[in-house]
Amino acid sequence: MSRNGNRIRSLDGLRGLAAVIVLVHHASLIAEPWIDPAGWALLTQSPLKLLLAGSEAVMVFFVLSGLVVALPALNRGFSWARYYPARLFRLYVPVIAALGAAALLVRLIPRDPTTMPDGSWMQDAQATTVSAGDVLSQMSLLRPSYPIDNVLWSLRWELFFSLLLPLFVWVALRVRRLALPVAALIVLLMFAGRTTGNSALAYLPVFLLGTLIAVRFADLRAWAERPGPRRALPWLAALAGVMLIASWLAKPLTSGTVAADVLWAVAGAGAALLVVLAIVWPTARRTLETRPMQWLGRVSFSLYLVHAPILASLCYLLGAERWWLACLIGAPLSLIAAGAFHRLVERPAQELSATAGRVGVALAERVQLRRVGAAPDEVLGRVQ
Repeated sequence: MSRNGNRIRSLDGLRGLAAVIVLVHHASLIAEPWIDPAGWALLTQSPLKLLLAGSEAVMVFFVLSGLVVALPALNRGFSWARYYPARLFRLYVPVIAALGAAALLVRLIPRDPTTMPDGSWMQDAQATTVSAGDVLSQMSLLRPSYPIDNVLWSLRWELFFSLLLPLFVWVALRVRRLALPVAALIVLLMFAGRTTGNSALAYLPVFLLGTLIAVRFADLRAWAERPGPRRALPWLAALAGVMLIASWLAKPLTSGTVAADVLWAVAGAGAALLVVLAIVWPTARRTLETRPMQWLGRVSFSLYLVHAPILASLCYLLGAERWWLACLIGAPLSLIAAGAFHRLVERPAQELSATAGRVGVALAERVQLRRVGAAPDEVLGRVQ
């Protein structure tokens, strides 16, 4: 498997693809009020839905986080004192910068929700005014809605998973030999969360799917090398795609029924299967490791954070009737902005995150030295 340092390059490409799908999904929500019902059904209740399966792409993000955040924690010498400050800086610094930029766009571009179609994503999900209190509240990642930059709803669950990582790793290690039955149980938990409106139960188990992949990582690679599974990989890819959008494909038959919630939960398993295929299927790896996909993977977090405010601002600036122009300009502009945001914000945040991790280790060592009565002066030099 191709790696770049400790990174699994094909997973970077998958992350980039998922970010682009979220971008296309939000552009489609802007377009939805202007598309006739038959055309919208064709887009969303056929295999074309894979191109704009934004909510399902977020499940892919959750599985990826469950895998790549947990993998280092399985190694000897892993330091929780390093992990927590590094992870929190890695999440919060880009979020704060993106939220500040989004709030500035709200202040600069007048937003009258009555100019947008009734019940549309533009009218219902976008902030029209902003205050310091709004920014600080949404910056915490502790509230359920984020109208200034509405993609932040998923970062809330990323935060909770990051804080609970020891529990996820502990559970995954103890059920690793029962991975498939546990995966089925996770789907049931997601269904229960969906049908009861419990968002934590609906989304947090998705991360555990990724953590299960992490603890069975070597086993999955060995399994995929066997002749039988190797021949089945293309069919598994088709199955993963169907599972991911099954709730949409079956919508004419299941809308408003319990079956719709069951199929929504099945998308979590489809996302996990896609992640496994990105690791073990040579065809998928070659595609995801191409230079364009790697660039998208590198800026994927930045693209995810900046694109929704850009699309919404352009739609208000140009007018609802010019939604097509807002999308036409907004998609490439979001990619350009993502590249700039990655260079100016995300890359420095990664460096700051590494420094925070070193400080965390040094402080933990200092506390331990004090407990045994040793001098802590030499520990402080390790932060330099």
